[in-house]
Amino acid sequence: MSDRLRIYTSPDVTGVELGGALKNPIAIAAGIGDGLGFGANAKAALITRGVVEMARLGAAMGARRDTFWGLSGLGDLVTTCLSGRNHWLGEQLGRGRSLKAVLASTPMVIEGVDTATAAVALGRRYRVELPIIEQVHAILFRRRAPRTALQTLMRRSGKAESA
Repeated sequence: MSDRLRIYTSPDVTGVELGGALKNPIAIAAGIGDGLGFGANAKAALITRGVVEMARLGAAMGARRDTFWGLSGLGDLVTTCLSGRNHWLGEQLGRGRSLKAVLASTPMVIEGVDTATAAVALGRRYRVELPIIEQVHAILFRRRAPRTALQTLMRRSGKAESA
């Protein structure tokens, strides 16, 4: 630790690892929203529901739900949804660029692309609904229009808020 860095520990290795991976496709969705000109309220809803989605899958895989509300879940998710490679890729997609063109324009590895595929497969395996990640996957690999995908999320049937 230092004047600029404080370290916290966690016994929940699965939760910390999943938080570090699942944040990336959620950040792509946040970037898409920014590229489309959605506002701060939409991003806040996406981040909040994103952490719920991460916790749902994590719990099904044996992680502790509270891990996802800490620094390695919500903390890392917020940072990644505000900036970084995955957010940037999403923003470019939201502005109308193709995945192929965006990936060809950077030497950076954008983890959320492959993570979206892995997460969708894990969601199916553990029978966990992952609406945000599923829509990101549809944009990346099934040519779903970004606006259509985010509107699909917004138009889901209403229900009580719960994890």
